Amino acid sequence: MTTALPQPSEHDAQRLEIARKLADLASEVTLSLFRRHGETEDKAGAGDFDPVTKADRDAEAVMRAFLEKEAPDDAINGEEFGLREGRSGWTWYLDPVDGTRAFIAGLPSWTTLIGCAFEEDPKIGVIEQPYLQERYIGWTDGAVLEARGETQPLHVDALSKLTDSILSTTDPFILTPSERGAFEHLRQTAKLTRYGLDAYAYARLAAGNIHLVTETSLKPHDIAALIPVVRGAGGVACDWTGAPARLGPQLACAASQEIMDQAIISLRRSAGRRAGIGQQ
Repeated sequence: MTTALPQPSEHDAQRLEIARKLADLASEVTLSLFRRHGETEDKAGAGDFDPVTKADRDAEAVMRAFLEKEAPDDAINGEEFGLREGRSGWTWYLDPVDGTRAFIAGLPSWTTLIGCAFEEDPKIGVIEQPYLQERYIGWTDGAVLEARGETQPLHVDALSKLTDSILSTTDPFILTPSERGAFEHLRQTAKLTRYGLDAYAYARLAAGNIHLVTETSLKPHDIAALIPVVRGAGGVACDWTGAPARLGPQLACAASQEIMDQAIISLRRSAGRRAGIGQQ
């Protein structure tokens, strides 16, 4: 029996095709440089390490060039080259290599993030892991996984208890002391915790394997692609107060409202207590 695929509206479909083309273009660049990325530059300077590679810059450049031709009225906000203003009310958020640390370590948990928002409300998202041939696509009311020549619907796991959940965050050491305390309470409650996955954790939440992801220090280009994928798969995306997710800096995504409600009891203790300093 063939499972019916969710279908986007005509309005969403037009920008979804642009997003797919952007992912194709970025993948050509990133795959050619993965595990042979060459020199790594440190954007952070003394006291920190925020790597950037040729793959980051070249992938964003090719996506921006395509958007400037195909969607000239839309704004573009990318990690490497910043904001180009638009006139349509739509903004494309580009993170060419989310998880550059994983990229330079040769680990296939980095992704390319492509989000499209109307007036800061994310409507379309792509989480692309080209080495694994996985593309997670979300829109207003649906999500699919395109993987190795097949397309299937994305659905979160119908789990309701935090004690049965798989939890993820990329790096607990970037949390403030208050945030770390909140996360530690979740870690002690969840069944299992995994680290270091960057945006790939949200993809696997949408696919039904992970149940709760909490992050902080996020910027709009880190978040805009994630929200439509998680929500399109039936999940919940909030800030740490439990309000609908914004474009940073704190994000929590859960497989169900019940899990989110249990998580927010801990997270709200440190909600809003930091500036939006990017760490991806």
